[in-house]
Parts: sequence; structure tokens; C-alpha cells
Amino acid sequence: MGSMFRSEEMCMAQLFLQSGSAYDCISELGEMGLVEFRDLNPSVSSFQRKFVSEIKRCEEMERILGYLLREIRKAGIPLPDVEVSPVAPPPRQVLEIMEQLQRLEVELSEVARNKEKLQRNLLELMEYALMLKVTRGFVHRSERDRLGPQYEEFPFLEKDSVTGCTSMQRLGAKLGFISGLIQRAKMEAFERMLWRVCKGYTILSHSDTDESVQDPDTGEVTKSVVFLISFWGDQIGQKVQKICDCYHCHLYPHPDSAEEREDVMDSLRTRTQDLQTVLHRTEDYLRQVLDKASESVCTWVIQVKKMKAIYHILNLCSFDVTNKCLIAEVWCPVNDLAALRRALEEGSRKSGATVPSFVNRIPSSGTPPTLLRTNKFTSGFQNIVDAYGVGSYREVNPGPYTIVTFPFLFAVMFGDLGHGLVMAFFALWMVLCEKDPKVKRSRSEIWNMFFEGRYIILMMGLFSVYTGLIYNDCFSKSLNIFSSGWSVRAMFTEQQWTNETLRSNALLTLDPNVSGVFNGPYPLGIDPIWNMASNRLTFLNSYKMKMSVILGVLHMSFGIVLGIFNHMHFRQKFNLYLVFLPELLFLLCLFGYLVFMIFFKWLAYSAQDSRLAPSVLVHFINMFLMKGDGERPLYPGQMALQVLLLVIALLSVPVLLLGKPIYLYWLHHGGRSQGSYRGYERVQRGSVEDLSVTLSHDLEEGVSHSDHPTGREAQPEQFDFGDVLLHQAIHTIEYCLGCISNSASYLRLWALSLAHAQLSEVLWTMVLRVGVRVDSSVGAVFLVPVFGVFAILTVAILLLMEGLSAFLHALRLHWVEFQNKFYSGTGVKFVPFAFSLLPSSVDQEGLMEDVVL
Repeated sequence: MGSMFRSEEMCMAQLFLQSGSAYDCISELGEMGLVEFRDLNPSVSSFQRKFVSEIKRCEEMERILGYLLREIRKAGIPLPDVEVSPVAPPPRQVLEIMEQLQRLEVELSEVARNKEKLQRNLLELMEYALMLKVTRGFVHRSERDRLGPQYEEFPFLEKDSVTGCTSMQRLGAKLGFISGLIQRAKMEAFERMLWRVCKGYTILSHSDTDESVQDPDTGEVTKSVVFLISFWGDQIGQKVQKICDCYHCHLYPHPDSAEEREDVMDSLRTRTQDLQTVLHRTEDYLRQVLDKASESVCTWVIQVKKMKAIYHILNLCSFDVTNKCLIAEVWCPVNDLAALRRALEEGSRKSGATVPSFVNRIPSSGTPPTLLRTNKFTSGFQNIVDAYGVGSYREVNPGPYTIVTFPFLFAVMFGDLGHGLVMAFFALWMVLCEKDPKVKRSRSEIWNMFFEGRYIILMMGLFSVYTGLIYNDCFSKSLNIFSSGWSVRAMFTEQQWTNETLRSNALLTLDPNVSGVFNGPYPLGIDPIWNMASNRLTFLNSYKMKMSVILGVLHMSFGIVLGIFNHMHFRQKFNLYLVFLPELLFLLCLFGYLVFMIFFKWLAYSAQDSRLAPSVLVHFINMFLMKGDGERPLYPGQMALQVLLLVIALLSVPVLLLGKPIYLYWLHHGGRSQGSYRGYERVQRGSVEDLSVTLSHDLEEGVSHSDHPTGREAQPEQFDFGDVLLHQAIHTIEYCLGCISNSASYLRLWALSLAHAQLSEVLWTMVLRVGVRVDSSVGAVFLVPVFGVFAILTVAILLLMEGLSAFLHALRLHWVEFQNKFYSGTGVKFVPFAFSLLPSSVDQEGLMEDVVL
């Protein structure tokens, strides 16, 4: 938890890697994920770096692996799971892997081309046979006579008045046929185009086919139409041919006689059988090749990804003057320096280098990255904090407190025992199934979002169960677990009510001043009798509104108190007196006093004198107006105390506005000796890395960098009083106005809690109660669909919509009202070089999503 409370201490380290062992050392670092590399060649183009050819070779292997995986997926061959992640292969094995992949690619591409060609030929033969079968009914040939062939499509034509010969004789000399298949969607336009272009000099016969035909170009299964076009004249034939080509028709030769048709069909049957046999053998051979490739392809993908990542890191390094040693600069957690040295020793041992690689810790003036170690439980809550901004180096992390405060504030708005149990059980199911690959590797982005936040949902559900018990609310109904503290019997025994009172009054009031009516508060939460009261909403309004103000002031005060740890860690003790104390006094003297009045009113007034209790809100307004005439005071001396608190709050504003700028101005111009002493003391107590952070904070305080003995030359920066004053003025205005607006912002806890309760009441009243009230014999049958509608509306409206609304409001309360009191969020996240965090191009295409790595 120490690491969660504050980011880990980082250091800048310089790695000296021997040329022969650099590859193995980087491989070991990638497996462990310890360091973040810096680019030492920022001015060099990516195409001009030393290991560009190796990276291109890896990209070529990734391309081949992508092709293999697509073919394997197309064939439906399952990929084996990788139990142990293979290490990056040594450089001498890269060429062997490359040769194997190229040989597989050539073999697969050749077999795939042959298979595609065979399938296309088979498809053409099947289409040709289908066309002959259908066109058999179009043309009926009879025995030839002296007039030539007669076709039923051409009726007998009378003699031409000019030439004296019949049209039938003239057509018989130039008659031609074009037959083929066309997609059904194109048939109407095709027929219209033929008529317009050929002007009626063609006869089109067509028929829909019952069989589906696969398009050889697109592979889509479509319904086709078989057509036969009869025409005369070469020019008309050329036009018809061009139109068919335009509509991508599949044309086949038309036989001239029935005998030729039968011969062609017999030949097609024989060729189809032969092609099917060859195609089956080709598919079997292709599957054998893919089965063999699938055994190693996952291992190759991981190895190529690691090789490419290693060469990318090597391109970030620089060579020394002898070109025998690579120099790298890395950010590394101080606690991992020993592991870093062991990794370099292991890499040198694997490579067999005579000169070992080593690490040297160096000072740095740059801002270190922020590292916060998390696990599967805390990572979701840390992501909520990081979405606001990555924490600055070594500042207080809100993550540990968010684990409790975030689900609690959500539950305050979502408090319902039944809804909380549904949410908790759903999250618990995801937690129990978190190792299931089918659940973990879903393609749905919405599901992945829910799955990543399963522990957040679990905590929100559990806290909602708790607040549901406090509100005594379960699907809008109360639970009488411990029996109510109110008794109706006492009103009769004390002669307050009679039977006549019950008959004459629609509403009755229980008087807690009557002995035996109120026997004490309910042990846990709100008494269930309030669920029956007509003034229930009024009571809950008052209760939840005051609760929201109390929680808000506590939450903001806790955020201000957390700022102490930042001031103490960065040696800015003056901020305790000039920033923290004025902020805390301003908040507590105003809104802390409001909380005090709420508790005082609860404790000071009982049921006997509750009618005399004054309004807290009126007293709070009169505090700013400095008047108390006409209002009963809560306690003696209230007016004097309120004036004192108001004066303290007003005096804290100029201290917050001018205190820090004036102190820094004095420190810069008249307190150099004190600044130098603090800098020397900091160097003695802290590490070299913390010195760089101290320098940046000392600059803010007005201390020059030259006062600190660093290993590098640092130019003193000029202190700008106006700039500091402007920033402090903005902070003061934002804080003072924010205290008012933020306190009012916490009233959303009250509003959303009431809205959730009322929506739940509406669903119960208008849906489920309708089914429960049916007393007939079909009531049980009618209750089933009613309960289904109630369950669907509960999940859709109350769990999803209301849950999302409460989640967003809780998120805003943490980001705006809580974190801005102490958290800057201007840091840079530590991104270590780790193979597990580096997706390859194959992973990005989703070709290995079903493989467990």
C-alpha cells in the first residue's frame, strides 16, 4: 500500500551494453518489464537508424504470419494455446525462421492458387451444365427441310414486297445465339438495354434457376438467371456481346443440334467428376500444410513481436566512440535496480560475452515518470484517478482512498438492497469467470468495459447493499428485521385514540410524547414504519439533504488534509501555514460550522421541544448577514461565535492570497542563506533523484538552482513576483468560490438518492403491484409476464441508466470536489519496456484473439 499511497522513487540509469550481448540484455529487460528507455537519437530519422534492416525483416515476417493466420482461420483450424511464452530467438536463428516462413508462404500461395483455379473451372462447368439444362426448353429443333431450320421463337413472316423473298429465309442465313447466366438483380436492366440498343432485332428468352450459384469473383452465393439471345447479323451480335460484357454475364457457347448438346453434357459430367476428385485432393494437401503450420505459427508470432521490439529499443541507443558498446538511458524504480543488474548479468551470460554489461546510476534534471504498482483489484480504481490526470512525481495518490470513497458515494445515490444485490452478484460472476478465455476475450467493446471494471462494480454493489440497509429500501419496500420502534397500541392504551377516531380520520399522527409510542430508534437504518407514513418524502428529504452536506464537508476536508503529505514530502513547510491552514479555516469556519449546527440541533432538541427547534438554514444565512433578530438561538453566545468564525474566514482569504507570494519574494531577495541551507539539508537526507524534484519546487519558492550542488550546470531563473501573485490569486478565487459551489454540488447525493427511490416506487406501483393484486385463478399465470416486464425495466432503467448516472456523478465529485484540493495530476505515466504490453500487427488484426497466451 505504500506504493499506492505515493508513486515509487525513480532514478535515471545509464546502461553500457556490449555489442555482442546487447540483444540478449534487452530481451531479458523486456521479459521483466523494469525500465523505460529514452531516445538518445531524437534528431535521427527512423529510416537512418542502425537496425532498420532488421526491423524491416521482422515486418516482412509479420506480413507472412498474418497471411498464414488468415488462411488457417479460413480453413477453420483451431490454434493451440501457448502455455509458456517463448523467449526471443537469438539473431542467428532469425534467418532460419525467415526461410521457413518464406517456404511456407510460397507453398501455400501456390496450392491456394491451384485450388482457386480448380474451383473456378468447376464452377464454370457447373454453370455451363445448368445453362444447357435450362435452354433445352427454349429451342426445339425439328428435322431440317429445304427452308432451313425453323424455330418456335420466329413466327412465319410474309414475303417482302421489294425483294420477293420471305423473312424466314433471310433470317436462316444469318441467325446466331448467345447464351449464359446473369445475376437476377441485373436482369431487368439487361433486358431493357437489349431492347433499346438492338431495336427489337433480338429475341431474349430467360428463366430463373432454382439452384444458387457462387460468383467466382466475389465468392458470394447468388441467384442467377439463364438467358438465350437469338439475333441475326454480325453487327447486332457484336452489340449484344458488348452489352453482355458490360453486365458481367457469364457466357457459354450454345450447341447447334440436340446431338451436340448431349455430347457436351456428357463431356461436362466427366470433366466435373475429374475436377472434383482433383479439388478434394488439393484441399486435403492444403489442410495438411496448414495443420503443420498451425503448430508453430503462434510461437513464431510471439518471437517475431519480441525481436521487432528489441530492435526498436536498440535504435534508441547510441554507440560509443569505438562502436563496440551501446549506451542507453532508462528510468528505473530504485527498488528494481538490483533486478536490473541481475537482468544484465543474465543477458551477458546467455550471449557468452567476455565483457559484462553494467548499469550506472546518473543524476537527472528532468521530471521522472510516475509509477504506481497496481493489481487486478486496484487497477480499475487507479484508472479512474488517471483519467483525471496522471499524478505528478511523488505526490499523494488518491487511488487508495478512491477504493472506499468512490463506491460509497455511488451507493449513497444508488442505495437499494435489492438493486445492490443484483449488481454485486453480476460482478461476482465476472470475478469468478475472469480466467475464462471466452469471457475475457470478447469482441464487444461494451462488455470489455464492464469486465475491466468488475471489481468496481462489485464494490459499488456491496456498498449499495449497505446503504440500502441504512435507507431500509429493497425494491422500494422496507424490511422489518428488528421490529419497529413505534407502537400504535400505546395510542389506544393512553386514551389518545378511540374507535371513533379511526372512523372519522383518514390520517392519524403518532405522538412520540405519549408514553410507549416511541420505544427507541431502529437498530439499523430507518424505521420501516416510515414506509407507511404520508410524510415519508418530507422526512427523507430533510434526512438525506443534511446527510449530503455532512458527507460533502467531510470529503472536502479530507482532501485538504491530504495536501499536508505533499507539503511535508516536498519540504514546503511554509505551505502548511500559508496555504493549508487558511484553506482549512475558511472551509470549517463556514461549512464546518453548518455541520456543527446540524448535529447540535439533532442532539439538543428532543420530541418534547421539537416544535421549538429553529431552522439551521435560516441561522446559516443570518450568520453572513450578522443578524439574529426574531430567531430563537440554538445555544447561548451563538451570535458572538458566528461573528468570530466569519471574521476568521474572511481573514484567511488575504492570507491565502498574499501570504505565499510575499514569503517567496522575501525568500528570494532576503533569505538566500536560509534557502541554501535547506537545499544542503535536502541533499544530505534524500537521494540524487529527489534532488531534481526539490530543485523544481525550490524554484517556486525563489531558491536558485545554483545553490544546489548538482552534477550539471544549472542556470538560475529569475523570480517573477507578478506571475506568482497572479497564480495565487487564481487559486484563491477558485478555492473560495469552489468551497461554496462544491458544497452545493454534494446535494446531488440527496437528489439522485430520492430520484432512485421514487423511480423504484413507480415501477413497483405501476407494474408489479398490478400483477400481485389479481385475485382470480389466472393471477399466477398473469404474474409471470408482469414480473418479466418488471425485471426488464428494473435492469434497463434502475440498474443501467440510474447506475450510469450515479457513476458519472460520483466520478465528478471525486475529480472536481475532492481531487482538486490536493492533486495536480500533471505527471507522465511510467511505461516500461515489456513484451506483454506490446501488441503486434497480428494482434491488432484480431487473428489470435482465441489463443490463450
